[in-house]
Amino acid sequence: MSQTPAGPEAGAEERPGRIDAVPVRHPGRWLGVAIISVLVAMFVNMLITNEKFNWPFVFESMFKPPVINGLLMGTLVVTALAMLIGVTLGVLLAVMRLSPNPVLSGVAFAFVWFFRGVPRLVLLTIMGSLGILFIGGLDIGIPFDQQILGLFGIDGDWRFLTLDANQVFVGVAGGAIGLGLSEAAYMAEIARAGILSVDSGQTEAAEALGMDGSTTMRRIVLPQAMRVIVPPTGNELISMVKDTSLLIGVPVSTELFFQLRSIGSRTYEVFPVLVAACIWYLIIGSILMVGQYYLERYFNRGYGARRDAAPVAANDTAEGV
Repeated sequence: MSQTPAGPEAGAEERPGRIDAVPVRHPGRWLGVAIISVLVAMFVNMLITNEKFNWPFVFESMFKPPVINGLLMGTLVVTALAMLIGVTLGVLLAVMRLSPNPVLSGVAFAFVWFFRGVPRLVLLTIMGSLGILFIGGLDIGIPFDQQILGLFGIDGDWRFLTLDANQVFVGVAGGAIGLGLSEAAYMAEIARAGILSVDSGQTEAAEALGMDGSTTMRRIVLPQAMRVIVPPTGNELISMVKDTSLLIGVPVSTELFFQLRSIGSRTYEVFPVLVAACIWYLIIGSILMVGQYYLERYFNRGYGARRDAAPVAANDTAEGV
């Protein structure tokens, strides 16, 4: 009766031999690379050889004083003001949507429903025409005249401020208000999603520590919700920069795209000024994308550390077993 030999030689015979693995070939990838390379070469060749681009005129028109003024006032300033209005009002509307009070929730829903449904160009055009409704001025206060108030035995005028509607709803102010109100509807949904992403146990723990609702929202919920709110807010900011080209509906003449189109109309160089506008928007968008990256990394600090630590802890436990 034969016995299996023991020792190092037997172990060596039982081990499998070397496997000569053949790498999997991907001809489709190389075909895709070849097609993309040809298309890129065709595009670069068009940029260099086609005289219709007129690159000297493109760069000349980009830095004309009216264009720079339109970039600063109509594009950057309106974007900053509109996003300030949109983010502030959007967070307030999100809190109202989540309120158990049906009046607050209903008002917030109606606001979001209206401003999400109306196109921004149409909204800005309406903003520029609101002076028709307030020929005598925009009155701030109790909206009743003296005769109606007299029916209730009230004397005096309860309207404490009157504004010129043609100054409020036109120009840079009107454009910022119109875009800000439209942006608030989208920011309300973004903020609401961020607030709902925070575990309810965080709110319960804050209440157990004696925090009221506003303090809990400001110091506990919103800081944790920023991880979800920041990425889409960055996208909205970049979209707002591009949507300033719609300020022609107000109308606003001190705006980047309007000024470049005016140069093209005067010089009959229509296509080069459009290229100049694209370059400016790409520059601004690229800068904002870099800022968004660092902002996302800042608010993802704790979350990323916990997420990366989980697999390490699991591996250490398995090794200990």
